[in-house]
Amino acid sequence: MKNLILAAGTLLAVASCTTTKTYTILAKSGTETQGTAKFTQKNGTVEMDLNAYRLKPGTHAVHIHEFGDCSSDDAKSAGGHWNPTKDGHGKWGTGQYHMGDIGNLIADKNGTGRVIFKTDKWCIGCADASKNIIGKSIIVHADRDDYKTQPTGNAGGRVGCLEIK
Repeated sequence: MKNLILAAGTLLAVASCTTTKTYTILAKSGTETQGTAKFTQKNGTVEMDLNAYRLKPGTHAVHIHEFGDCSSDDAKSAGGHWNPTKDGHGKWGTGQYHMGDIGNLIADKNGTGRVIFKTDKWCIGCADASKNIIGKSIIVHADRDDYKTQPTGNAGGRVGCLEIK
């Protein structure tokens, strides 16, 4: 019986180590962009599952920006890319890149796209400012990220924004 109680306690402790937060994408720059992003932190890894709708068909950059502020019509209130390491813009995992350089999502002919991104370089609400995504925003851009143009990837306007709280 004692082992059963200990095992149940261990399972409860493991289950309580998961954090999940879901946010709504707000349309920006005169678009009708919609969608959600769900962030799940488990065992030191954060997964972002972003689903966007009503986009122009094609490729759209997705980045974390430095401020959790989507108040302006063009989402410029979110600031620039989140870059606590002061590295150059690029493709995640290849040479230099910002902590906010997520990559591209492809919207189908109906304007629907999804990107799932996992990393141990982010956290939800931890004390490490170089990893903590709370207080930042996700921006969906009008165009694709070329992974080289500094500092933005030539991603175009900001068509969707969500605040990570």
